[in-house]
Amino acid sequence: MVDKIKVVVAALLVVAGIVAFHYFTDKLLIVRVLAVFGGLIAGGLLFLTTAWGQQFKVYALEAVGEARKVVWPTRKETLQTTAIVFVFVVIMALFLWVVDASLLWIVKKLIGRGEL
Repeated sequence: MVDKIKVVVAALLVVAGIVAFHYFTDKLLIVRVLAVFGGLIAGGLLFLTTAWGQQFKVYALEAVGEARKVVWPTRKETLQTTAIVFVFVVIMALFLWVVDASLLWIVKKLIGRGEL
């Protein structure tokens, strides 16, 4: 039950930061932005003290660990793949343009608007 209360209070802190941003329209923008960040940070820190927050922290750390295991392509592989995609897009664009122009020509002939 305590965790649920903490989660609600954390959400209220975030909402309070957003409300403060809109309430203090006559203040400097930096003060308003700091109010939002303050609400987010306070709410986030309070959320991390709950069981759900701890589970999220473990999940996030595992996700970062898995992302570090990814073998990223080299610059050469990236450029080659990008070039292949661009060439394919150009070929498909030309093909679709030819199909569209052909269908337009056929329809014009069928309805009698094209020159014979």
